[in-house]
Amino acid sequence: MNMKNYYLTTTLPYVNADPHIGFALEIVQADVLARYHTLLGEKVIFNTGTDEHGLKIYRKAEENKQDPQAYCDEYAAKFDALKKSLNLSYTNFIRTTDPHHIKAAQEFWLRCLANGDIYKKNYQVKYCVGCELEKTDSELVDDKCPVHPNLEIELINEENYFFKFSKYQKPLLDLYEKNKDFVVPANRLLEIKNFVTKGLEDFSISRLKTKMPWGVEVPNDKDHVMYVWFDALINYISTLGWPEDEKNFEAFWPGYQVAGKDNLRQQSAMWQAMLLSAKLPTSKQVFIHGFITSDGQKMSKSAGNVVEPYTLIEKYGTDAVRYFLLGALPSYDDGDFTIKRFEDFYTAHLVNGIGNCTSRIITMLEKYCDDNPWINKNNKKNVFGDNKFLFRECLEKYDFYGAVNTIDGMVSYLDGAISSSKPWEKAKAGEDISDLLYLLAEGLYQVALALLPIIPDTAKKILTQLGQEIPTEYGNLTEWGTLKPDTKINKGEILFPRL
Repeated sequence: MNMKNYYLTTTLPYVNADPHIGFALEIVQADVLARYHTLLGEKVIFNTGTDEHGLKIYRKAEENKQDPQAYCDEYAAKFDALKKSLNLSYTNFIRTTDPHHIKAAQEFWLRCLANGDIYKKNYQVKYCVGCELEKTDSELVDDKCPVHPNLEIELINEENYFFKFSKYQKPLLDLYEKNKDFVVPANRLLEIKNFVTKGLEDFSISRLKTKMPWGVEVPNDKDHVMYVWFDALINYISTLGWPEDEKNFEAFWPGYQVAGKDNLRQQSAMWQAMLLSAKLPTSKQVFIHGFITSDGQKMSKSAGNVVEPYTLIEKYGTDAVRYFLLGALPSYDDGDFTIKRFEDFYTAHLVNGIGNCTSRIITMLEKYCDDNPWINKNNKKNVFGDNKFLFRECLEKYDFYGAVNTIDGMVSYLDGAISSSKPWEKAKAGEDISDLLYLLAEGLYQVALALLPIIPDTAKKILTQLGQEIPTEYGNLTEWGTLKPDTKINKGEILFPRL
């Protein structure tokens, strides 16, 4: 039987600042999907990396009195370090300054050119350096970009190469009509359909090297470098070895994409039109998540309310941060972060929830079963019925909040079973509680399996305490969650200490 392939990519963050919690949200969501599909027995390529060209980065390097490449090297390392800090499983980390990516971007340009979709003209436009996007008057508020109100809108007047975006209005609308869930959630698909329906304007895909030298050189024109978005989007296929490694590319592309709502236009319209122009398959699906606000306010350096993931991880631990990002914030909309919200969530769901439930069950197994709860080796109980698979349904529609809520419900069920049955009173009265303890142990085992893609370290600790092997695959999901007998309880440390 051939293994199914699954390819997933995040967007590439600009290396003009340290990693922030908004990107941590995106990459943790993607990591859950990658781990889940790995557990389903699929061969996974999970791509992330850094976007290192463009005016914003060039100016930041100048400001720091650094060579642009040295500046990018320093910040790329900070983003790659998230792999250890957030316990990420990505397989590919691509940088848009990689020599292979540069060659791939140039080949992509030539294919679009050969299709008649690139031309040169003089143009004037209002431009937001923060977004690295052109802005119409209707998109501005008091002549400012609403996403970057602290930056002045710049006027560009020069000769550039353009991409015939307008040519792809109908093909894009046909794509959305044919694939009803091409963009998730549905309101984001409607948003991009409305944008495309209103008409598309060709966009600039180059800059004069004399004004902005930091970029991929345009093929056969040393006076121009590629516009940062045109170059960066191509990473999704250059990371697969395109165009040379056709076998790997065809095995994994098209793939799935995870992006923030500020990337909707670029990922679900611009990139798809570029793929159509280069005569390559469009993406399979694009998931769009919301922003994280700080006490109701947009995070910004000027406001001093930017939350850095490294600070949270150092104080509360990796799994605490992952569980909050996945279970305390809406999957499809904006969510708010405050330290109080974080600590309240930590106490309610991890200390008093998963941590306390695990401790209660392991303690009883150790006390009443001589370290071995598997009294009846043929005892098999489907503790949660079909509910144990609800988290799977949630993950397949990018509902991370729902997946965590399902697991919390499983934990609450076990806590309720303990409180209502009072095993300690039955044991004191001389009753046989082996079946009851098996049910609790089996339930905890199923909770741990569900947690494997969510907070993998905690899941593995629970499985170890139950004396169970750490599975690399879920196997046959109809048999999912059957404890192996003749194993020994290994009571460990408290999973989540109180604050």
